Amino acid sequence: MTDTQNRTLHFQELGLMDYEPAFEFQEKLMKEIIALKLENRGQPDEIQHITPNYLLFVEHPHVYTIGKSGDEHNMLANAKKLEEINATFVKTNRGGDITYHGFGQIVGYPILDLDNFKSDIFLYMRNLEEVIIRVIAEYGLKGERSEGETGVWLDVGKPYARKICAMGVKTSKWVTMHGLALNVNTDLRYFEYIIPCGIKDKAVTSLQRELEREFSPQEMDEVKEKIKKHFCEVFEAEIV
Repeated sequence: MTDTQNRTLHFQELGLMDYEPAFEFQEKLMKEIIALKLENRGQPDEIQHITPNYLLFVEHPHVYTIGKSGDEHNMLANAKKLEEINATFVKTNRGGDITYHGFGQIVGYPILDLDNFKSDIFLYMRNLEEVIIRVIAEYGLKGERSEGETGVWLDVGKPYARKICAMGVKTSKWVTMHGLALNVNTDLRYFEYIIPCGIKDKAVTSLQRELEREFSPQEMDEVKEKIKKHFCEVFEAEIV
């Protein structure tokens, strides 16, 4: 790590927040970091700005989001059905296809300058997966990667393979936004109105379903603490 690399994370719990304001907040932080990086261009190390990193946790009301390369045919509910189930549909700028966010799901948005870590988007995605693999291992679940399918899965290669954590990111100038969505108490019925991530032959699951018990608010907080702990371990970072 060089003198200009910063591996501290500013953590913020946003609580329950609609998707659009959370997106705007992410984008604001991202643009601020990019502006600092542009100011640093051509400057000697001793006067370079140290770029910050952020880790945001949020819970969204029912919303379906689709990435810039997603197929809208994977949205199976029409406007009337969305109104009936009290959900919204938002086009966004991350990679990946369609996914669902809702109550009982922990959404993590790391806003990182990867030049503070390693400028490698493939490694970044694998590290995000590693964080969740380690988290769910603490609950006795074996999380796995599925080749060509981002996220964390259970029973890969079997007919009942299922995804427990979806991921999608955007990077600009090596600064990240968007992130991961871990299903804890998530109402999985909402996934019936989409083809999750455009993958037709695999199911979606949650910690609640796998462990056959609902997580209390205190236990939800414990899951968040585990995510923070393993995020710091995997990324060799420190929360301030």
